[in-house]
Amino acid sequence: MFDYKSAGLSKSELQSMYKWMDLGRKIDERMWLLNRAGKIPFVISCQGQEATQIGMAFAMQEGDISSPYYRDLALVTYLGMTPLDSMLAAFGKRDDISSGGKQMPSHFSKKEKGILSQGSPVATQILHAVGAALALKMDNKQNIAMTTVGEGSSNQGDFHEGLNFAGVHKLPFICVIENNKYAISVPDSLQYGAEKLSDRALGYGIHGEQVDGNDPIAVYKIMKEARERALNGGGSTLIEAMCTRMTAHSSDDDDTYRPQEERDALKSLDCNLKFKAFLLEEDIIDEQWLEEVEKEHKEIINQATKEAEKAPYPSPEETYTHVYEEGSLNNG
Repeated sequence: MFDYKSAGLSKSELQSMYKWMDLGRKIDERMWLLNRAGKIPFVISCQGQEATQIGMAFAMQEGDISSPYYRDLALVTYLGMTPLDSMLAAFGKRDDISSGGKQMPSHFSKKEKGILSQGSPVATQILHAVGAALALKMDNKQNIAMTTVGEGSSNQGDFHEGLNFAGVHKLPFICVIENNKYAISVPDSLQYGAEKLSDRALGYGIHGEQVDGNDPIAVYKIMKEARERALNGGGSTLIEAMCTRMTAHSSDDDDTYRPQEERDALKSLDCNLKFKAFLLEEDIIDEQWLEEVEKEHKEIINQATKEAEKAPYPSPEETYTHVYEEGSLNNG
């Protein structure tokens, strides 16, 4: 675990990995506090999946296209959505770059960073990413399109249609299943009969691989290989990253359906704590460095929260902006 030497990662890159994982976690934790204080309506958490998200993000390059799912806060933060961007969306404010305050929270998008707008029905993002991959191939671009899904979404029709199309046309496409073992309240044992969801790749004629999603370095290596394979004409890849959902499904969920012993064990499975412990043990970071990161991230998030809370809500006159192409009722 954490074999950074074979991955060719420097100590400064490992520090950067942890900083991005921690920033994603801290934004998420602040959103839970804001929700419980009645200031934002909804939170759906990335906690426990930051290692997977930052590992794959580190392998991506400028010009790559991402079609994320609702838990990908750490991923989209690395790719270019600022903490303020995410806070404006959470508060539903006018300057929300994703929708002008119209989408639910965690419906990420940032066009200039290649982050596609997300729809609410699960698994639709797969088709969007496959379409983007087709466009990249037709335009002879040296980039890939990627998407992420929860394991529950792997049972949707869009999953199969998208991966089958990607396999037939050998598209530069990567699908990452962030398998946190729960589809809302349904455990993986009641979702699918396969031992590994990555084995489904065989049916589409694409490469499939399972990885420890608590190890950002292992995820980085597999994602990097998948990207290189796609750009060298090797087609698409299905990656199954095994991770842990640290929270309830969302702020509206009561996760008492989880056995108590499982809930008690969650802290020991925390990918951020595991990676931090490794970096400390290897003398890649120390307590002073951690204190500085903690202070920096607290200042960033405090400022983003303050600005988002003060920002104006959309006016009634803006009802049709960011809905139709020209932002008007008649689309004229």
